[in-house]
Amino acid sequence: MAKPLMCPPEVLQRDLGGRRVIVTGANSGIGFVTAKQLAKQGASVTLACRREAEGQEKANEIRADVADADLEVRALDLGKLSSVREFADKYLADHESLHVLINNAGIMNTPKRKTVDGFESQIGVNHLGHFLLTELLLDTLKQSAPSRVVVVSSCYHDKAMG
Repeated sequence: MAKPLMCPPEVLQRDLGGRRVIVTGANSGIGFVTAKQLAKQGASVTLACRREAEGQEKANEIRADVADADLEVRALDLGKLSSVREFADKYLADHESLHVLINNAGIMNTPKRKTVDGFESQIGVNHLGHFLLTELLLDTLKQSAPSRVVVVSSCYHDKAMG
């Protein structure tokens, strides 16, 4: 089996103080590990989670390891475009900047079903929800440059350690 490509260790030491980051699906797997690492590096992290209570539990878990973590948890259901719009509106009302948007959340191998907006669930959640979120936050990302959008696609979630 091929060895996964990992980032250079010095990247994980970089000071991210003053940077704002949103991580979708930050309550489990790669999203959780990413949010925790960003908090360790001093970033202000928004955990965007479909299950807000679970997101709060994970934020508390991060705070137990990173005492000065600057975290907030916000509800985001990528399978409901109205939820995506509401998330973006509230985020933009409370924050003037966004330096990194990490589109991580996703579903896979689900039973055949549709989103509330009528799209097949995997395309709706994994692509359309994130596409709309990115579009709604794009002007703020541009104004916050240097900034970036990161799109996660992996089956490595089961190997992520918290």
